Amino acid sequence: MKLGSAFDDSSISIDAEYVKDLVSVDEIRSLGGKISEAENTLKSKKGKGAGFLGWLDPSEMIDPDELVRIKNLSMWLRNETDCLVLIGIGGSYLGARACYETLRNQGEPYRLKYAGTSLAPDYHSGLLSSIGDCRFAINIISKSGTTTEPAIAFRLFKKELERRIGSELAGSQIVATTDKSKGTLKEMANREGWESFTIPDDVGGRFSVLTPVGLFPLAYAGIDIDALVGGATECAVACREKSFERNPSKLYAAIRHLLYKKGLSIELMAAFEPKLEQFIEWWKQLAGESEGKEGQGLFPAGAIFTRDLHSLGQWIQEGPRILFETILSIESGHSEVAVPEIAEGSPDDGLNYLAGKSLSEINIRTVDAVREAHYEGGCPNIKISIPKTDEYHVGAMIYFFEYVTALCGYLAGINPFDQPGVEVYKRNMFKTLGKPEI
Repeated sequence: MKLGSAFDDSSISIDAEYVKDLVSVDEIRSLGGKISEAENTLKSKKGKGAGFLGWLDPSEMIDPDELVRIKNLSMWLRNETDCLVLIGIGGSYLGARACYETLRNQGEPYRLKYAGTSLAPDYHSGLLSSIGDCRFAINIISKSGTTTEPAIAFRLFKKELERRIGSELAGSQIVATTDKSKGTLKEMANREGWESFTIPDDVGGRFSVLTPVGLFPLAYAGIDIDALVGGATECAVACREKSFERNPSKLYAAIRHLLYKKGLSIELMAAFEPKLEQFIEWWKQLAGESEGKEGQGLFPAGAIFTRDLHSLGQWIQEGPRILFETILSIESGHSEVAVPEIAEGSPDDGLNYLAGKSLSEINIRTVDAVREAHYEGGCPNIKISIPKTDEYHVGAMIYFFEYVTALCGYLAGINPFDQPGVEVYKRNMFKTLGKPEI
């Protein structure tokens, strides 16, 4: 078996040749039984966190009628406004932002703005100023409605919206995505008559991008949400393939687990495409909250190359050997930009050896050069590729990393679907700020 594989439809492929000095084919095969056990635990829905496995079948996460309502409301609001202020923190906004930033046409104006991720005063002042004359709507996303950061942002933006267009009209441009029956935000939405969508009880925040949490703002932004869910659904089917040779999700899960057991405690997710930066931010929460518990778990870090090679490259090449890299790669569909020929008589800038070559070709060759250099320096690396960035393939990639994360959690013997450590800072913050006990 070569250290590489692809799903049958080639939507996602993995090249792991640059881990061969640390992880052998025999070691991967020896882990096959534990991978199958982890997979069976997922399928049976009898393992730790089994109440949060609603994401396993993307096609069933949302009621068809609610999907129609999402499309209709998003289209109406898109015609009435210029941008949507997406208010949420963590899983309430990272997935939508990851998909939008990856799929957005670079020349078009931003349709989504983000709020609710900080308590810093300058942050909020800057956000309110940045709205300018933009006609905006609000999508507040919170299971309870009492998470401090988004609750404060919502109060500020709601007040600004009411100041601009009046309380009655403002209510028609506020959408709440929250619990189906309880919580402060749900009560407010019912009382004020705001449109609302449901966060499924059996889907945790970091797995929720293919629910109304992510689908409503993405539909508003013009993303084809049917294709997004379709790609995830087909990836879910492909992930059930038993053979390592044809299953990148199981191969990747096995390699991550083995590298961690060999003392590599940091996974650096890197891409040579700046538009994947927010996708990496989403993955950091997915991996960090799912695996970082009970004294174990890979530390998820992120980088954009070649930019960060000029800051982190030295450490990666020659620092402590506690790191491995996962490189996200987009194989085709790039803009056609070439290095210009130099005008006759112009000063020589030393780039004539690249004249006429496409930046796409240069970038791809740079990926190969960097991977080889890091491998030679003792940093193993894996490349995960999709053919192009469209809704179908981004949806598949979302599901791919969710599935791998769940497998790795069960391989480690932990619950990959809770986050008890996050609640500690919240309790301390509430106490410090004097929040009344209920």
